[in-house]
Amino acid sequence: MTKSSNLRKTAAATDTKPPRKGVAQPAENVVDLEMSTGADSHMGLRLWLRMLTTTNLVQAELRKRLRNEFDTTLPRFDLMAQLERHPEGLKMTELSRRLMVTGGNVTGITDQLEKEGLVSRDTDPNDRRSISVCLTPAGRKAFDKMAVAHEQWVVELFGGLSLDEKSRTHQRLGKLKQHLLDSLKD
Repeated sequence: MTKSSNLRKTAAATDTKPPRKGVAQPAENVVDLEMSTGADSHMGLRLWLRMLTTTNLVQAELRKRLRNEFDTTLPRFDLMAQLERHPEGLKMTELSRRLMVTGGNVTGITDQLEKEGLVSRDTDPNDRRSISVCLTPAGRKAFDKMAVAHEQWVVELFGGLSLDEKSRTHQRLGKLKQHLLDSLKD
């Protein structure tokens, strides 16, 4: 029996109402947002809810695997990923902007990672009020192991689609992304 069929059976056993026809049961604690709409709902809304539910399912599984395999969280992984892309370091304000979280969240995560010796903070020589964060050698080594596993997990999670299906979906989402960028400009 596959893991996904186990999840469907578990969800079905705990749900008092039968699932609507054509709607898959959600995994673990992820709410299937599509269940809140009917077949007569606007296709744009249905697409949005499908994308959001799919994102939530993938993130929930990645969070679980990062916790189980590396005793870390997705926000910590994301912060380290930003730093890995910028070996020269990033200012705290730039990390906050890139992660789309408050400065307080970045500070808390950075505090934890610094205590563990995975990142270091340095004052910018040109602006003493500005602090730059870098991965330490230990942080880079730890992140490299997580990144390899993370990539394998994502490939596995998208394994239900052929290469052609992934490519077409990527292109169509790119078209939607460009439309949004063009239409939402100030």
